[in-house]
Amino acid sequence: MTARIIDGKLLAAQIREQVSSDVQALKAMNRSVRLAAILVGSSPAARVYADNQARTFAQAGVEYELHELADQITQAELDAVLATLAKDPGVTGIMVHLPLPPHINTQQTQYHIDILKDVEGVNPANIGNVLYGHPIIAPCTALAAVALIDTTGVPLQGAEVTVVGASRIAGRPAALLLTERGATVTVCHIHTRDLVRHTQRADILVVAVGKPGLIQPRHVSPGAVVIDIGINRVTATDATGKSATKTVGDVDFQAVSETASWITPVPGGVGPVTVAMLLKNTVRAARLVHGLDQPF
Repeated sequence: MTARIIDGKLLAAQIREQVSSDVQALKAMNRSVRLAAILVGSSPAARVYADNQARTFAQAGVEYELHELADQITQAELDAVLATLAKDPGVTGIMVHLPLPPHINTQQTQYHIDILKDVEGVNPANIGNVLYGHPIIAPCTALAAVALIDTTGVPLQGAEVTVVGASRIAGRPAALLLTERGATVTVCHIHTRDLVRHTQRADILVVAVGKPGLIQPRHVSPGAVVIDIGINRVTATDATGKSATKTVGDVDFQAVSETASWITPVPGGVGPVTVAMLLKNTVRAARLVHGLDQPF
């Protein structure tokens, strides 16, 4: 058996096309779609990411403004910036680039992002609403994982799903969304005693740990769907003996492809769909702010 590739780039392109159409429809109604992003500090890598993000939003027709704040900003000052953006009727979406400086509390910062404008779905209240089965805006990576499973046509209702990794913005929200769809979900984490026993019984395996090569064929039931959320930078040696850095997931892609029925590549799987879901959430936030959608 050779697994079929779940094409994240194709799905992302379809989502972006719909987002562009939705943005134009809002503009035709004189409704703005404007995202305010906050970057704390002067990290060159973070600035490159922010610039790339600006281009992505511009291509979808979304207005994007970057607020660059000094490393030395206090928690109270950052919270005040978020409060100002929350009250600004011209801003329909807010996000905060991570990581934040050590003296800034990430969870407190996310708590101060307006719930309706929280395009990443990271405010604890938004994650809590996922738990209650009526999300306002859900975390992008979790949404991407579920959307990729849907493209396979494998039904979620009644499926055995194992999620490896219990982070607040990936593993846990994904488990909640999958449970809401009628799957029977097992969540594994650092204290799980026998990982293989849990993963082997899964019809669908979702992995979000950050450990390259964690999942091997012995972990995967024949015919399972494998969704690899992990993103890791590793150094490898090519046939000529030259070293190069490449991006890999948490799953041994080549080996597991011989066991699974469907598998996401890294890169080209969950990553581009996560970005597309951020765009989709930005439209959702705009519709909420303008009163065109209801929160529940």
